[in-house]
Order: sequence, then structure tokens, then C-alpha cells
Amino acid sequence: MMLRRTNPSTHRLLRFPLFTGRHFSTAKPTVIKTGNGSWEVVVGIECHAQIASQQKLFSTSPLRFAETPNSHVSAFDAAFPGCLPVINKKCVELAVKTGLALKGRIHLRSFFDRKHYFYSDLPAGFQITQQFLPLVVEGKLKLELPTHSKEVSIHHIRLEQDSGKSLHESHPLYSYVDLNRAGAALMEIVSNPDMRSSEEAGCYVRTLQSLLRHLGTCDGNMDEGSLRCDVNVSVMKEGSKQFGTRCEIKNLNSIRYLEKAIDYEAKRQIQLLERGEKVSQETRGYNASNSTTFRLRSKEEDVDYRYFPEPDLPPLVIESVSQFDYIGSSFFLKLFFFRVG
Repeated sequence: MMLRRTNPSTHRLLRFPLFTGRHFSTAKPTVIKTGNGSWEVVVGIECHAQIASQQKLFSTSPLRFAETPNSHVSAFDAAFPGCLPVINKKCVELAVKTGLALKGRIHLRSFFDRKHYFYSDLPAGFQITQQFLPLVVEGKLKLELPTHSKEVSIHHIRLEQDSGKSLHESHPLYSYVDLNRAGAALMEIVSNPDMRSSEEAGCYVRTLQSLLRHLGTCDGNMDEGSLRCDVNVSVMKEGSKQFGTRCEIKNLNSIRYLEKAIDYEAKRQIQLLERGEKVSQETRGYNASNSTTFRLRSKEEDVDYRYFPEPDLPPLVIESVSQFDYIGSSFFLKLFFFRVG
């Protein structure tokens, strides 16, 4: 089965006029001064928010934290041959609700794709995601910092499934795999590189976390892994329009660690550039014990993931969202219907 790809601009989009507004910022970028010049930090953040559903994205397995390992795993979650995905309507509904709250545009027709990579806790060898036509695009989130206000633009929100969890502490020689989380529904909320300091990045995650909790679409518990962040950091000369080479810091589950990781990584890149060396585009981890980042691997490109349309899922079509009201401090999604295919 092959799904026909069309130009995304031809697909219908849903936007409510309640959320129109212009980009604004009342602060100058944070500048790091050294003996050799002045530098600006550029930050973009990918947040993976686990959707507050009682079941997984493509199976009816229950989803609970801190249960007995591998006690909530269906045949589809374990990637048994011949098992087909069936989408969870509640997950789509909550993702649309989040997209509208972030003032985004909803694709009334979106697609799922396969993203191939190998992890021991990804039994199928691929992840079902929305690489080419995500559910939500072009949102925004207003930040209120002690010294200024800022608006961060959201590039997209994708619906995708989570992997399982590798456990390394239980045995000195072996790692164990828990698939209870495999197939959990995630919203990948990706910002544009609009932030210019670790303070703004921390405020962004706090604000997003508060919004998700208020909507009831994600509990936002970073210590439980319900909200995880990957941070893209680069530096450029003060006043430059050209971004530097970015490095991605993976799986930050604390706002304090996120801020420290950005500060360290910015200084590391500045030191490299001032020594005449190049910054390599790579994926890095964060060591909380000494507040440093370390190299994990070179950064993959899209071609490395061998994306192609998910053959077992037809297009996701939203037929009607009758009204989305803002009443007082609460959001209400009144009527919502969708079909697959």
C-alpha cells in the first residue's frame, strides 16, 4: 500500500481568529563577552510530552507509571509480526487541544511515517511519527520573565509513539528492557530557535509545562519522564544574522539541569571558536554530577532514518472541530470528530 504525498500547502488548515497576534520581545539578546569579542547564544527546544491518556497511541494497553516491568505490553507494543496499529481517538483530541491552546494551525489531513533506528528498547526497529505533515504547525507561546516579555514561535507538534525503557542499574553486566512505556502517545513540541539565554529556555519549559497541566493534556512530571527535553544550542557573533553550528543535548528531565547544560555548552562552543577550531554538529548528553556535556554521537541527518509513509495507517482526517472557547482561565473543546482514511 502506498500513500500519495501532496504539497502540504494544499491541505486544509484550521485556525481560530481568537489567537491572532504579532511576534514581540522587549529585551535585547543576552551577550557573553570574552577577551576576543561578544557572542550571542541561540536556543531551540524539542519537548516530548506524554499525552494524558489511559491507553497507548496505537494499542489498548493501559499506561501507568511505576508498574511491574513488562506488565502492560500488548502484542503490538512488542512488535509481534502481523499486529496492526489502531489509533487512540483520545490522543488525537488532546493533541488538537494543545495545538489550539498554543495558537497553532491544525492540519485537517495529516499523515504518519516510519522513522527507522535501532535501540534495544524499540522492538519494531522503527517509530511511528509524523515527519512530513504533522498535526499542528506554526504556534506560539508567550513568556513572562522578570525583566522582559518574549514570544517563542512553535514550529510544529507531531503525534508519535514512545520507546520502551532500558534499565542499567539492576545488574553490573547486563541491561534490562521494560516495554511498559513502549507505544505511549507523545506530542513532540518543537520550538524555533528564538531563545537567547538559558533563563529564557527555562521560562519556556516552565510556561509550557504549566499550560499542559492546565489543559489536562500532559501531567508534565519531568521526574517521571512525562515531559523530556532535547535542547539545540549554538553561538554566533553579536549582531550576526548567521546561526552557528548547533549541538543537541538529549533527554534533559530537569529545568535546572537544562539551564546549566545550555550555559556550559555555550561556553564550550565559544572556547572552541576562539581557538580557531570548528564546532561539530553532534548529539551530546548531560552529566549532572559536574554540570558538563559530553559527546554521544555525530548528529544524524533525515536520510539516516529512512523515512517513508506508514503503510498500515491511512491519512488522519479531522472532519469537524465545531468550537474552541476560552472562558475565564479554562479551555473547552466542545465537539471533535475525526476519521482515519
